[in-house]
Amino acid sequence: MKYCSDFTIVENKALNPTFFRLKLQSKDKLAPVKAGQFVEIQTIQPSSVLLRRPISIHDVDEESNSLYLLIQKVGKGSNELSNLEENQTVNLIYPCGNGFDIKGNDVLLVGGGVGIAPLLYLSKCFHKQGIKPTMLMGFRTKEQMIPLDEFESFCNVYISTQDGSFGQKGLVTENTVMNHVYDTVYTCGPSPMMQSIACFFEQKGIPCFVSLENKMACGIGACLCCAQNTHEGYKCTCTDGPVFDSKEIIW
Repeated sequence: MKYCSDFTIVENKALNPTFFRLKLQSKDKLAPVKAGQFVEIQTIQPSSVLLRRPISIHDVDEESNSLYLLIQKVGKGSNELSNLEENQTVNLIYPCGNGFDIKGNDVLLVGGGVGIAPLLYLSKCFHKQGIKPTMLMGFRTKEQMIPLDEFESFCNVYISTQDGSFGQKGLVTENTVMNHVYDTVYTCGPSPMMQSIACFFEQKGIPCFVSLENKMACGIGACLCCAQNTHEGYKCTCTDGPVFDSKEIIW
């Protein structure tokens, strides 16, 4: 079930020149949230931004009824969100989408760029079951990285940067941790990255689940803006996804 609720901005923290993190608190008890689900957030009105913005849920604090959103500044909507101030109120529709199912004991999480956002809460869900996943993150440069402390609390973290300024040089698909035989793989990031990862592990017979980042408009499956071609026909990323078994996807 989805809820339309007001949340108060508790913190707006810049992590680097392009990434920031919002902490939003509800006066009501949080609805149950699965890792991999997202919110539809409305910018402060009046605004030139008409549509809500779909943002992955980065983390959940049930004790304080708070959600965390990790956001990259890429356009007008995300830039407006980056200017939110403490004690301002925003409206969310949440939780949206299907989210990840927790499977396997030896697990790899792969995030590229802002695609790392839903993987923190996923790693915490595994940690609650006594499982410490391997986390592989990819960035263009060291300057685009975010602080790793929280991830390192729940995961064994490995980094790839395209220019070699931190971690292993090259794409995440070239990182040596890809060669291990895992039970399950979860990934979120640019479509070409996820396609490469999916194909790599499908050839090994290892289940891979992808969280798509298709552009969305309505968030309720009506406008078909986020339609994704699958082997079962077109599906809406906002309602049927964003998480799919990689074998379903026609890239």
